[in-house]
Amino acid sequence: MLSCWKITPYFPNKYYKNNNKSSSRRLLCRLENSQNQEIVRAKESRKKVLVVGSGWAGLGAAHHLTKEGYDVTVLEGGIESGFPSYSSDEVGIQGFWYPYRNIFSLVDELGIKPFTSWMKSAQYSEEGLEVEFPVFQDAPQLPTPLAPLTQTQFARLPMLDVLTSIPLMAAVVDFDNTDSAWQKYDPITARELLRQFGCSERLYRSVFDPLLEVRLYAPAEQLSAAATLAVLYYYVAAQQKNFDMVMCRGSVRQKIFEPWRGILKNKGCEFRRGRGVTDFFFSEETGCISEVLCGNDRIKADAVILAVGISTLQDIVRRSSALCMKEEFLNVLNLTSIDALSVKLRLNKKSILLEVGTMQINIPKPCNVCSGFDATTGWTFFDLNAIYEEFENDEVTILQADFYHANAFLPLNDEQISAKVMSYLSKCIKDLNGARVVDKEITRYPESFPHFFPGSYKYSLRGATSFPNLFMAGDWIISRHGSWSQEKSYVTGLEAANRVVDFLGEGKFAKIIPIDEDEPHIEALRNINRSLNDLRAQLPWSGYFFQ
Repeated sequence: MLSCWKITPYFPNKYYKNNNKSSSRRLLCRLENSQNQEIVRAKESRKKVLVVGSGWAGLGAAHHLTKEGYDVTVLEGGIESGFPSYSSDEVGIQGFWYPYRNIFSLVDELGIKPFTSWMKSAQYSEEGLEVEFPVFQDAPQLPTPLAPLTQTQFARLPMLDVLTSIPLMAAVVDFDNTDSAWQKYDPITARELLRQFGCSERLYRSVFDPLLEVRLYAPAEQLSAAATLAVLYYYVAAQQKNFDMVMCRGSVRQKIFEPWRGILKNKGCEFRRGRGVTDFFFSEETGCISEVLCGNDRIKADAVILAVGISTLQDIVRRSSALCMKEEFLNVLNLTSIDALSVKLRLNKKSILLEVGTMQINIPKPCNVCSGFDATTGWTFFDLNAIYEEFENDEVTILQADFYHANAFLPLNDEQISAKVMSYLSKCIKDLNGARVVDKEITRYPESFPHFFPGSYKYSLRGATSFPNLFMAGDWIISRHGSWSQEKSYVTGLEAANRVVDFLGEGKFAKIIPIDEDEPHIEALRNINRSLNDLRAQLPWSGYFFQ
């Protein structure tokens, strides 16, 4: 009878609810642990790439390698890193010129719109306005170099002086960005080059010297003729529209780098701040870098990209026993860098009281180049109310002046710098006489830009090094692409990423947009010039005399 009894235990509903929740939580935990383990295993199986530097070059390399599935870590600057928290790409305000096609393609890919429309610019001396530059793509298209000669408005320079620039085209045609061309022209100063080709003294002082001071950051007597010819061709002589530029509508860090870093983080790229490279461990058998020492941390890497400036790399070389074994890195210690200074001034925009009544501050052009105020310093100034979104409706005038080769400025205190800059600005813009500085922001950037001095080419690094898996990127690295400044930084970052892909054998190569081909008449002249050079090389005693 007992075997027929059915005993049904009673449990409160609360027990079932809690038990179900506990089971669900345990199941979820097991699933999450399983997924995390799969993620860890997948990450451990991916090739690891360490990128040192987070400017255009470093982010460019990280961007492509992350897309191709690599496990990418970017070391950023910081107080304890041994390299500064800024890169040369973020120093001052720099334009983005028409041939920066790779950067323009990037911002389209990122889905951001950081740039202004094409802007006109001007050039000043102590005497006032010297040159006004139009938007060349809006003007009638002419064969190079006719557009810069005929469409640029020279306020004081006679046309006879302008025409003395034409013989320089012979050197521009002869310089074809090859290794032999660099070796030929690099030992000569830019000043000597311009003198040899008949440039007038006035054209040199009013146009060439100030442009070189802000594009190559030093006076012509301290610049390589090879770098000068490369820059003149890229920005001025190659295509009429190449001299047109847009500006970033805020700081590059705020408008481009921060959203770009956010996208990279979401795709799995890791950023480590304040980690300075101390040394490298490499295999005696293969010669490859296996680990990077950052203080007390050792970071394993299948490939390494150094995307840093000259002064930062020099500090790394001095600390690294591995790099000191290589002559190519010891040669870098012969290179030099250039100091820069950025001065942002907030000025009273309310009427300035003059004897004749009142007058508003009027800045004719938002972008301006200046010369003649200091023997060796080139500088620019910008109307931020016309460029930056955040200052469009500001009640005061906000100007920024950036000085290159500014070693004589850096020791001055902020008050001395502010007074000096205002005296310079008031000579360019008469409306600034009597203007009052409401607030100022002064930033010093020691050793922030590369110095392309005569003879520097032989000390510069190429993208590949004697370590099979260590690659270089930056605006001072030797590259045959032909670009300069921010575009060159970004392009060399992509080139470094492609070298990683080639070395590790995984992923696709980044697409790099080449610069525009030579115009037909320039191409024809270069072909003739090459033929003449080949014929000259076959003549007896051709290599006997000092070139």
